Amino acid sequence: MDQKYSYLLINLCTVFFPLILSFDKKVHFYKKWRFIAPGLVITGLLYLIWDCIFTFKNVWSFNSDYIIGWRFFGLPLEEILFFVTVPFACIFIYECLIAYFTINISEKVVRIISVLLIFISFVLALLFADRLYSLINFLTVALVLLYTVLRPVKLNMGRFYVAYAVSLLPFYMVNGVLTAIPIVSYNNAENMGLRVGTIPFEDHFYSMSLILMNLIFFEHFRSKNGRRSETARV
Repeated sequence: MDQKYSYLLINLCTVFFPLILSFDKKVHFYKKWRFIAPGLVITGLLYLIWDCIFTFKNVWSFNSDYIIGWRFFGLPLEEILFFVTVPFACIFIYECLIAYFTINISEKVVRIISVLLIFISFVLALLFADRLYSLINFLTVALVLLYTVLRPVKLNMGRFYVAYAVSLLPFYMVNGVLTAIPIVSYNNAENMGLRVGTIPFEDHFYSMSLILMNLIFFEHFRSKNGRRSETARV
């Protein structure tokens, strides 16, 4: 296969199993696609704006040898698809965990984890305020987590943290390939310069905020539909 399809193939592999296994009788994931779509659009638009700015500012760049060459607002088609395929796959992981395992983490423990992550994120944002990727990444995670602490959300944060931990396995596989080839190259002047293998440390926080925002919207629209169904039955 021509190497220019590499990034596109990574996207396809990311959603292959979630799509095939969407009809699992216990998960019934295909019935939930309509609740995923609004969050993909809303969160995707936000991250694409962020992506466009970072590409323009040379925070990262894309290797033209591994993309098909179709660009929109300076972004490869494959990069745009990334904000559909990755959240979709991560929500599938979240739903599978709920369907097959009992996940009960006390609110106190969840709150401690959230507050600790908020504190760490704010501190790192201050320490690396002169580096665009670090600053925006850590601030985004801190603010989204702060929202979940201060405002009631439909998402069970204990389940989120477990799902995020599990999602790190495919995260290392996908991001490892993207950064090792590299298909995506990072400008170390705009990040901490700390890497896990070939993956920038900040990518862990990037993934967390991306998944968290999508799950917040997913649970919001799912619960909203549930209320409508209850009203209809009354």
